[in-house]
Amino acid sequence: MKASVKFILALTVAALLMLAFRALAFTLYVVNGDGLAPELQGGDRVLVNRWSYGLRTGSRDGLFRYGRICRSDVERGDIVAFDSPVDSVGGVFVCRCGALPGDTIRVNGDLILVPGLSTCADENYYWMESIGSGNAIDSRFFGLVPESSIIGRVCMVVYGHDDTKPFYTGYRKGRMM
Repeated sequence: MKASVKFILALTVAALLMLAFRALAFTLYVVNGDGLAPELQGGDRVLVNRWSYGLRTGSRDGLFRYGRICRSDVERGDIVAFDSPVDSVGGVFVCRCGALPGDTIRVNGDLILVPGLSTCADENYYWMESIGSGNAIDSRFFGLVPESSIIGRVCMVVYGHDDTKPFYTGYRKGRMM
């Protein structure tokens, strides 16, 4: 084989492996807003483990039956990435899981109480909350989040970047790995 064909083949295999790794194992998302400050700040790039609650199979829109391979439960307090459960607001959100299926949820202004005494949430629906600013978009805005919308658990901050500054100068030194 010619050297150029070997190079193109190696590059193609590397690209396919990278895409498979990104689609099946870990994905990088940008945190918008300071709803989870100081733990996560706007502009942080976080790594999400897609296997943390089991690999999603099927689709939410009903084309294929939804399921999870090696399913495990979401725990209260986990920081979770999930697809928007409403059509009016699109994108991926990063919030803390505040209530599990079966918990009682009471919103008192900005304070959310989760005593866990009686059933309020349906099975496989979760209450996601932001703990920072009062105008954050969380379950107070779009309601309970179905398990089928959950992508995975945030496992680490890769780096932080102030998006109001240029690409090469906006890195936050204290927010690397």
